[in-house]
Amino acid sequence: MRDLPFECEILDKEPVKVTNLYSGESIILRPDAAAVYDTIKGAELIEDYITVEAGVEWFIANEPKAYMVLLD
Repeated sequence: MRDLPFECEILDKEPVKVTNLYSGESIILRPDAAAVYDTIKGAELIEDYITVEAGVEWFIANEPKAYMVLLD
């Protein structure tokens, strides 16, 4: 398993399809990446931009294609 940028709960056991709500484009994420993505989206809701930035940097380094689809 990869090092994660923050503590988050990995709920999925299999890869999951995640869709960008704005573009409609989808991508398959490994369970750890899905957990990081979910945490980023939750952090956005509560305006925790330190967590958002840490998660985005992790995606750029570890999941660049997913970053372009979901977060760019």
